[in-house]
Amino acid sequence: MKKFNLSLSTMVAALVLAGCSTARPPEQLKLDLPTAYREQATALDGAWKLAAPADNKDRGAWWKVFGDDQLSELIVEAGKANLNLAIALARVKDARAIAGVVDADRGVQVDVGVGPTRSGNAQAASTTYRAPLSFGYEVDLFGRLSDASRAAKLDAEGQEAAYRSVLLALQSDVAQQYFTIRSLDSELDVLQKTVSLRQEALELTQHRYKAGDTSELDVAQAKTEWATTSAELEGVKRQRAQRDHALAILLGKAPAEFTLPAAPLVAAVVTVPSGLPSDLLERRPDIAQAQRQLAASSARIGAAKAAFFPKLLLTGSAGYESNELRDLFKWSSRSWMLGPVVGTILSMPLFDGGRNRSNLERADANYEALVANYRLQVLVGFQDVEDNLSALRTLDRQLQFEDQAVSSAQLAARLADSRYRYGSASYFEVIDAQRSSLSTQRSKIRSTGQRAVASVGLIRALGGGWDTPAAKDGLALAVQP
Repeated sequence: MKKFNLSLSTMVAALVLAGCSTARPPEQLKLDLPTAYREQATALDGAWKLAAPADNKDRGAWWKVFGDDQLSELIVEAGKANLNLAIALARVKDARAIAGVVDADRGVQVDVGVGPTRSGNAQAASTTYRAPLSFGYEVDLFGRLSDASRAAKLDAEGQEAAYRSVLLALQSDVAQQYFTIRSLDSELDVLQKTVSLRQEALELTQHRYKAGDTSELDVAQAKTEWATTSAELEGVKRQRAQRDHALAILLGKAPAEFTLPAAPLVAAVVTVPSGLPSDLLERRPDIAQAQRQLAASSARIGAAKAAFFPKLLLTGSAGYESNELRDLFKWSSRSWMLGPVVGTILSMPLFDGGRNRSNLERADANYEALVANYRLQVLVGFQDVEDNLSALRTLDRQLQFEDQAVSSAQLAARLADSRYRYGSASYFEVIDAQRSSLSTQRSKIRSTGQRAVASVGLIRALGGGWDTPAAKDGLALAVQP
């Protein structure tokens, strides 16, 4: 008997020591991050300031930095009616409910019931009426339940980060679609004016042809230019309509229910400072989601390891039991029981065909995948910032050259037209000058729109959250914590 007790004690001690092996991998990784952005240059001087990392806080109305009331109204409207955002919010609610279900396993489970039991043999039969109040509680010996609960809560937090990512993407998409439409509106304005000028030129050429001052070739060329520009105008109208339809969907409306009134592009010049910190991983909701998924996977590894060790389940019941229904709830009919009716209080897997081992290997593999995904999301975040910094830097210089090109092309077009009217130049010279003028104007408009889109893209890449507090020197864009 003593030998048996000694063996049992040794086994229990071994199990307790084995519990130390349930340690799980880290939930946060130390990354070798750059201290600066490659595309950042001293020429990009401004007043953006990053706030303290807080991916779960409101980012404020960052879009107000552009000073466009109509844009602000559209973004607010999209936040109320967008269907992708509604789907993301429903997933958050679902994840929170699942976390509640998993966490409930850590508490005491209490059930109440009432009903008869009929039993008998060849000689006699009897009916027993019972009204029990039963309870069950699993002692979390090795952290299996707490790890599972933590993993579910981290999943819910990950869905919350996904919701914030969808919200930020929605706001950015609305702003970028808006600026693209405004750029197309400005391009349409230039093309419409050019078509009018082409029509006037065609009429002038036809008049001169009838007067014998020019050839039929000039008339054909003038008509070709008018028709070509008119076709380009229709192509831009098609692009504008498609962008308008896309904006309607972002607002949760059918394209037939929404049309953005035409207006020229007036984009605020948003500049970038030369000292942006690189610790954006806690500001971007998509990176925060990846980190929480990694932490949840780490917790699940702990739960998978704990499945190898014993489970301690405490059960019991109390209530009333009687052979007569009328005596069921009498004090003399009370009954109670501690311990399981079928099974054991303390159980441990002995042979499961490799199920627990496979579950652990699966959890380890999932953790390795999420480590790679987390690192990838961080790298993608840096790429997004670099891409938009590069776009802003090059577009600023591009616009400077295009300003010069527009001025020179307009002057050349006026001189060519004057020379043609006085017979000092051929119509070829006029056509070439007008084409150059139209091309440079459209190019400048597109670059201006692309710069506005890139400004929104940089805000999105850095996690969003800008407002416009007063500053001593110029425009300051400070992140609202």
